[in-house]
Amino acid sequence: MEEKFQKKRLGFFERYLTLWVFICMAAGVAVGKFLPSFTDALRKMEFGEGSQINVPIAVLIWLMIYPMMLKIDFTSIIDIRKKPKGLFITLFVNWLVKPFSMALMGYIFFKHLYLPIIGEELANQYIAGTIILAAAPCTAMVFVWSYLTDGDPAYTLVQVSVNDLIMLFLFAPIVTFLVSGASNLTVPFKVLIYSVIIFIVIPLVLGSLSRTLLIKLKGLVWFEKKYLAFFHPLTVIALLITLVLIFAFQSKNILTNYFHVFLIAIPILIQVYFNSGLAYFLMRIFKVPHNIASPGALIGASNFFELAVATAIALYGPSSGAALATVVGVLIEVPVMLSVCSFCNRTRHWFDGF
Repeated sequence: MEEKFQKKRLGFFERYLTLWVFICMAAGVAVGKFLPSFTDALRKMEFGEGSQINVPIAVLIWLMIYPMMLKIDFTSIIDIRKKPKGLFITLFVNWLVKPFSMALMGYIFFKHLYLPIIGEELANQYIAGTIILAAAPCTAMVFVWSYLTDGDPAYTLVQVSVNDLIMLFLFAPIVTFLVSGASNLTVPFKVLIYSVIIFIVIPLVLGSLSRTLLIKLKGLVWFEKKYLAFFHPLTVIALLITLVLIFAFQSKNILTNYFHVFLIAIPILIQVYFNSGLAYFLMRIFKVPHNIASPGALIGASNFFELAVATAIALYGPSSGAALATVVGVLIEVPVMLSVCSFCNRTRHWFDGF
């Protein structure tokens, strides 16, 4: 049995995602440092004056989010009534614990422990960024992590689908409430709603329609082997270019406050392990099978960082501390998730007989 799990490996790109992020970080900082006019020109390309929604980044993020939405089959939600406990625990952790625990963690670290180092303005920005990150549960990448722990793919699909639906209604109110409460920043609610519409609603609708129509016309095999496969390299390229642009826009912040990347990572890591551990522990308490418990813990640990980065940029600009905080989430995503996968696999025996 163990050999089966050991043979499972990430793809080349996913396995070295942290390395690619570091390379893109270096490239972006270099572009921002040595090509300031070019960087400023890209930064000023917005959907309307003052919208803060950067056109190049918006297009690139669409190329990442639309393929994710293509993978979601909402008809599978019907079958959840047979095994509802795992989904309820995941939703409890994702929406009633995760954003609030991150707000508390951010307040403790940024407004108190780090305040003498980073100052009031950046403290507020970093809190906002980490809250935005925590309020966006992971979507497509969970399928990769679920595979590595031998998770139930159909149930994982349901968990992701339901979280995406809930995100339509709760993401904006939670971000507004927590950012306003934990920091001195105000959230331009109209811009936040625009972000939800642009980066969730439209890709979700287009993805769902594309999936339904193309499967009906061409069949599921063609859809998965041809259409989805076509987008994979585009998604990878879009992610890497997005990171270069974000780090270019953030070059001054990073060069001035490079130690802050490490500081931001600490509360994010604590929050990630706390929420994944809580979800996993509750699954065991309520006797949920391991192939449902492990994906639930992984969803609690990971974030929809594409949406988080886009939202932070839309609200506070690509050069903001909030955007930098969401980017740190990208930086630590893979090593953290691999460690959670390893823990879930090593503790599989905890769920024997469930």
